[in-house]
Amino acid sequence: MTLSLITPTYNSAKTLTDTLESIVAQIQKHPELAGNLEHIIIDGASTDGTQDTVLNYQAKHGGLINIKLISEPDKGIFDAMNKGVKMATGEIIGIINSDDFYYDADALSKVVRGFESDQEIDAVYGDLKYVDNENIKKQTRFWKAGAYEEKKLNWGWSIPHPTFFVRRRVYENLIAKNDRIFDTSFSITSCYELTFRLLKINKIKVKYIPETLVTMRDGGASGKNLSQRIKGWKEQRRVWIVNSLKVPLFFTVRRVLNKIGQFLNFSR
Repeated sequence: MTLSLITPTYNSAKTLTDTLESIVAQIQKHPELAGNLEHIIIDGASTDGTQDTVLNYQAKHGGLINIKLISEPDKGIFDAMNKGVKMATGEIIGIINSDDFYYDADALSKVVRGFESDQEIDAVYGDLKYVDNENIKKQTRFWKAGAYEEKKLNWGWSIPHPTFFVRRRVYENLIAKNDRIFDTSFSITSCYELTFRLLKINKIKVKYIPETLVTMRDGGASGKNLSQRIKGWKEQRRVWIVNSLKVPLFFTVRRVLNKIGQFLNFSR
């Protein structure tokens, strides 16, 4: 089974090495992944040495991983993700951001086994560990996703997008219908909108892997400050509206309560 990993970057030299090393660790522990892994890095014309980091990675590990680098101005992270998805050739597509890294060297192997267990499965996902932005040994919260039930969407539940791996055919079906992949009109919550649309509207079949798959540095765009949080909440409500659905009662409150639970759950 072939995998495509997509990493959007912009001035990411400070954190990108952790991302790249976590990918190499997958092959070092599971040699069967060698030759079956494509890594597409979409860089927004960085100026801090990000491209040099990628070129060194390409020179060192290009024999094991098919590494592709595109560096050009773009319209933001979701535009970069769209480019990467359209370039991908693997049967399975995952997105690993330039400040995230795989939790352990078994993450991709677990993903492959998840898909191999049932050919009808369209996507798999798992749990997400958050760490301090400066001290990655310090855990700040834990997102235990749990098994999917459609009614959970009404409660504000969502899939941790960094752990979301999708068969390429799902994206190809969207393109064939002239549907969007990542909707760039959402500056913060496009990942949520995509997973919501795939689950609620397209009814894809997903499998939950009850394992931590990705470690994420805390402090993303949606949580920088109160104004960004409010903007994110408004975008989350708009996700329902653009998909011609009624926003559930107390939806934002439920979303907030779900997130509070992440700070209380330190099971890993």
